[in-house]
Amino acid sequence: MGEIIVCTPRALPKAKVVAAAAKAIEANPANQPPTSVVSFAMAGKSLPQFKISVMVGKRWPASGVRLTVGFLDTPPVALKAKILSHMNAWGKTANVVFKESKTDPDVRIARLDSPPEDSGYWSYVGTDILSIAADAPTMNLEGFTMKTPTSEFVRVVRHETGHTLGFPHEHMRKELVDRIDAAKAIKFFRLTQGWSEKVVRQQVLTPIEEASILGTPHADPNSIMCYQIPGTITKDGKPIIGGVDIDKDDRAFAASVYPKKVK
Repeated sequence: MGEIIVCTPRALPKAKVVAAAAKAIEANPANQPPTSVVSFAMAGKSLPQFKISVMVGKRWPASGVRLTVGFLDTPPVALKAKILSHMNAWGKTANVVFKESKTDPDVRIARLDSPPEDSGYWSYVGTDILSIAADAPTMNLEGFTMKTPTSEFVRVVRHETGHTLGFPHEHMRKELVDRIDAAKAIKFFRLTQGWSEKVVRQQVLTPIEEASILGTPHADPNSIMCYQIPGTITKDGKPIIGGVDIDKDDRAFAASVYPKKVK
């Protein structure tokens, strides 16, 4: 198994979650979880709006995604073009277009290497980018240059773009989380990534709220949105392969969420 993709999708501060959920539902009414699911979750009790907001999806309008992209530093023209080409790889089957703009871009890409909490690879998920300050990044691609191997553009840029489209980490679906040995995972990510137990539990061991998922019936271990999880930290000793490119199930799913218009 090759080097593991480690990405930490950004979560909004708690104070912004309720307002962001309202924006998500305004962008795409399908983000609203079914009334029956909310009622079941509440179990006859009054839950804080924050708890209900967690169930809200973050997908863009089903009519298609048209997002502008800006760069917060000064990468060369060729690098910007290469990043955009890999972002637009999702458009092969889905109604998705990313276009560079210097005027109030929706997606803002940085290449921060400090402070530690801002370094690495990350993106806010879907409509959450609407709640980020206009001068702040919504995606980070630390260290990316024209010397970066094309394979890294494929697996990292396309992965982070998947988050921007509203797709969460596939390995955090319960079906795959249940295969991971918690104690081994905490030790592994502490040694390899310097993550605290809290971060490991947030990023690897806590299943996504099922009510917020519009997905395939079963988790896809080959998805570009799935971490590569070594067999040394799974309960059965078998690895979760993870994806290094958008696979056929990713493409089919993206096409179902953002269908292309029939000509």
